[in-house]
Amino acid sequence: MSQLPVIIGFGGVNAAGRSSGFQSFRRTVLNSLDNEQQAQTLVSLACMMGLLTEQAGQWITSDGESLDLNAAADRVRSQVLDNTLIRKTHPDLFDVDAIPANARLTIKPDQEAISFTLRPRQMPETTPDNWQVETLENGQYQITITGSFEALIPDGREAGVKASAQMPTGFDPGKFYRSVHHPRGLQMAVFAASDMLGSTGLDWDAVKDTLRPDQMAVYAGNSIGQLDQFGWGGLLQNFVNGKRATSKQMPLGYGQMPADFINAYVLGSVGSTAGHLGACASFLYNLQAAVTDIRLGRRRLAVVGTSDAPITPEIIEGFRVMGALADDASLMALDALEKLVDADYQKACRPFAENCGFTMAEGAQYLMLTDDTLALELGAQIFGSVPEVFVNADGFKKSISAPGIGNYVTLAKSAALVRSVLGEESLRQRSYVHAHGTSTPKNRVTESHVLNEVAKAFSIESWPVAAIKCYVGHSQGTAAGDQTISALGTWAHKMIPGIATTDKIADDVHQSNLEFSQQAIDLAERPMDTAFINAKGFGGNNATGVIFSPEVTLQMLAKKHGQAAISAWEDKVQQQKARAAEYQAEVDAGRFSVVYHFGDREVLEGPELQMTDSKLHIPGYAQDVSLELDNPFADMS
Repeated sequence: MSQLPVIIGFGGVNAAGRSSGFQSFRRTVLNSLDNEQQAQTLVSLACMMGLLTEQAGQWITSDGESLDLNAAADRVRSQVLDNTLIRKTHPDLFDVDAIPANARLTIKPDQEAISFTLRPRQMPETTPDNWQVETLENGQYQITITGSFEALIPDGREAGVKASAQMPTGFDPGKFYRSVHHPRGLQMAVFAASDMLGSTGLDWDAVKDTLRPDQMAVYAGNSIGQLDQFGWGGLLQNFVNGKRATSKQMPLGYGQMPADFINAYVLGSVGSTAGHLGACASFLYNLQAAVTDIRLGRRRLAVVGTSDAPITPEIIEGFRVMGALADDASLMALDALEKLVDADYQKACRPFAENCGFTMAEGAQYLMLTDDTLALELGAQIFGSVPEVFVNADGFKKSISAPGIGNYVTLAKSAALVRSVLGEESLRQRSYVHAHGTSTPKNRVTESHVLNEVAKAFSIESWPVAAIKCYVGHSQGTAAGDQTISALGTWAHKMIPGIATTDKIADDVHQSNLEFSQQAIDLAERPMDTAFINAKGFGGNNATGVIFSPEVTLQMLAKKHGQAAISAWEDKVQQQKARAAEYQAEVDAGRFSVVYHFGDREVLEGPELQMTDSKLHIPGYAQDVSLELDNPFADMS
């Protein structure tokens, strides 16, 4: 019997805020919300950013003033708007006006020689040929240099790219748990996975007891690895900067750590695990692994995620010299400006308009999926389902960075699947696309052609297109995760985010069968059954994920399991909704309780296990691992 992978929880963080409770989605459609929802969104973000605290239903400012919801929202509105979404990079990450660097000098002394003293630990391991070294009585060394020599001196350079989409200013995911020496991407991963658990409303230990240990999986990673000072970035910089490598930089830099950390410190999972990497399509690669496992019955529950923290001077410079980013010079030329102000940085990303490059972002997104039977048994909330993810490469290429044909295959097959499952009318009238929409001149042409050609082939007259990178930038491997979370928000709030920074669609964009809107598209009278999550990744890593709405998902489950099973689920799910609402009230007030088990759970190394030829018992797990496996090659043996 087929199993439909059902989304029962989600969590994360990006430039728009926290994922659970649809906070980040609401930030992207803020102007389309009613006054109460706007106030709740602004105040919850302000609490996340440390601008407000909550006491007995009142909101307390940093100077101790007590305000009601609406007054608090008015007080913090400008600060929240200016310090979320795309904006000028805040010095919390690095100073874009004075990036630490070194200048290499060739020094030719005016006199015959120069002399100075050094402490023993400052001495180079290899003494230069033109150095004369004398040991002094105090243990230091007298150095005399004759002739010219090279030296590095500290320097500060102005960044060519100053816009980015970092997490809300003032929010530090690492301060909510013991995050000493953890790279920023892993701090975000722990926070995001914890947020996912809270959103489910389920008791995770009770969920684990319903499964065999090998019936769950975690598939998570990122596209670049951890390249800040606590990961591989610091490791590679240390020798050049005269510092020592630490024991954590090498292991914590690996790209699969967003899975390893969740297994070891959040879930305690011993099930299947992997970190699938596919450039901008990495989230969908990991989602495909989970969907395949669940559909085939290999796993009953899977956690999927990515976490990327690429806003570092080095990564940004690498993409800038490729011509991929919206740098300051290009933005000024695009708008005929002599100087950029904060408002200009906020509209740096303009998908499908006249544009000049993408905007670097950071983000972490995690989903929990189960098979449809387990979702009903648990009484889990149902936020949608994922019938399939299609992945295709580009074939032969002249340039590894150039677009190719793979995305035509992934999107066309996705559309064909929806037609097969839900029918032609549903595909044509009740589906929309979350475009990759990077805001590069090449993407606006190539991706719009893919979308438009598929729409024409399937007789879709006006296919709505969302492009949320205009709000949250390009978080590399997490980009499709941002799009997926936005899709879940669309079904909760009945609107598709508009492409707010795009005043006019560029003349070279293909749009005969597409619908682009600067304003949010109201779905109150226009329900959507399906969202297509599209990714066109560097190197030919193309993927399209198909997400069914909660309503469609429940209709499919009712047809399979019967109305009695749905009624029983409806009774049980109220408990999860109530617990999830309690969680949301706490995190909306800025009271984050991040799950991080280090030293508070039994660590197993092997001798504690009990094994027979039919089962393996792991202490702390209610069910055993079965060793009674069927022969998968019965027709060959």
